[in-house]
Amino acid sequence: MSTLHPLIPMLQSRQDEDASTLGQKFSDQVQRVLQRSMQIRHLDAGSCNGCDWEIQSLLCPAYDMQRLGLDIVASPRHADCLLVTGSVTRHLEIAAIRTWEAMPAPGIVIAVGACACGGGVLQGSYCTAGGVKNVLPVDISIPGCPPRPQALLHGLMLALDRIEQKLHHSNHEFRIGRSEA
Repeated sequence: MSTLHPLIPMLQSRQDEDASTLGQKFSDQVQRVLQRSMQIRHLDAGSCNGCDWEIQSLLCPAYDMQRLGLDIVASPRHADCLLVTGSVTRHLEIAAIRTWEAMPAPGIVIAVGACACGGGVLQGSYCTAGGVKNVLPVDISIPGCPPRPQALLHGLMLALDRIEQKLHHSNHEFRIGRSEA
């Protein structure tokens, strides 16, 4: 008997929502939680680029998420969350850790796609560390090969909930070994 990933029923209900409704919900949540745009650092840790194309589709005219409060930034120092695609290759393992360490607290890690969530077809291979959870503390997993844009939006909304929880948390350590400075 197979069990569904806990996010799948929520994603199936979200697939029926049109882009404008889901986009407006995202925009409202971004303004409520951050009061500015959500800054995302995308890290391709060894993907086939299927998930990357879906992430980029959020910035195209059909969704135009930049207008609604989503920005992809070049530096992890400006990022609210780290969006990781692909099974983490051994060569990018240290780079992924350094990218995460460069993020300001509270940093959220989102694993996007089957490879990032669990290693995908490369699980157990000598050349990968497996899924992102084997290298970084993953807060949100967005399954799919590749996940639909609606699933990505829903995952980003869950990430905003997680950021809100961390922001309202007392000034204890947000990450193991790291405290808010």
